[in-house]
Amino acid sequence: MAQAKAAAENKLPVVAIRDLHKSFGALDVLKGISFTAREGEVVSLIGSSGSGKSTLLRCINMLEVPDSGTVSIDGEEILLRGTAPHRQIGDEHQIRRIRSELGMVFQSFNLWAHLTILENVMEAPLIVQKRGREEVEQAARAMLAKVGIAEKADAYPAQLSGGQQQRAAIARALCINPRVMLFDEPTSALDPELEVEVLRVIKVLADEGRTMVLVTHDMEFARSVSDRVIFLHQGAIEEQGTPDEVFGATKSPRLKQFLNAANHDQATRPDTGLLQAEQTQA
Repeated sequence: MAQAKAAAENKLPVVAIRDLHKSFGALDVLKGISFTAREGEVVSLIGSSGSGKSTLLRCINMLEVPDSGTVSIDGEEILLRGTAPHRQIGDEHQIRRIRSELGMVFQSFNLWAHLTILENVMEAPLIVQKRGREEVEQAARAMLAKVGIAEKADAYPAQLSGGQQQRAAIARALCINPRVMLFDEPTSALDPELEVEVLRVIKVLADEGRTMVLVTHDMEFARSVSDRVIFLHQGAIEEQGTPDEVFGATKSPRLKQFLNAANHDQATRPDTGLLQAEQTQA
């Protein structure tokens, strides 16, 4: 992780957010957010429900169009037109191309129920990226093996556990060879035992030096996997820094309050620390 961080500091940002604002009606959700994720960096977004974490993540690939501010991927600003509340994508060809380089993993899996797991993973490379079927199938099977469910290739989503479905969703995102992976609370719908399965896969991806921006409620995981942690409060960045700075030398009273509550919640969960214990043994 330290090597990835050192290398990342010498590279241009893969994701650059500048002065992002987003409102839903009278509710200001994002209030001038700016941050970057450099190549090989893992940036975790933490904060209480309603702080704007998921909205911020969805603005990166324009699932939510910001009211103002800019989003750039690999130095290319995503083109928008108009003004709030009617701001729109400015170039559909550009956003399709950029989205094809962003891997997104949602809270609720979003797998096609009528397709097998292998077909789900192959869909975007075939339809969006127009890659050859033989090459895509080989890559899809390799991604399923990477996340530990190679034997589920011919199964349907309903035949898998929640943890297996989320690992299939990760394999689907990886199969497009993304420049950056975006994770929106990928374990929030899972019980603790299945959560560990998914966190283990994400930790492997982080160790490989993949660029990732993730929203998580698991503070121990954020501490172990991140190069940088950003704490959002009421739509603004309240505090940010390295995991040691954010978790070990906390400055903001609001962040201290949040971490105390989060630590109490995790301490009461039966499987808390299992992933960390495995990492220590490794």
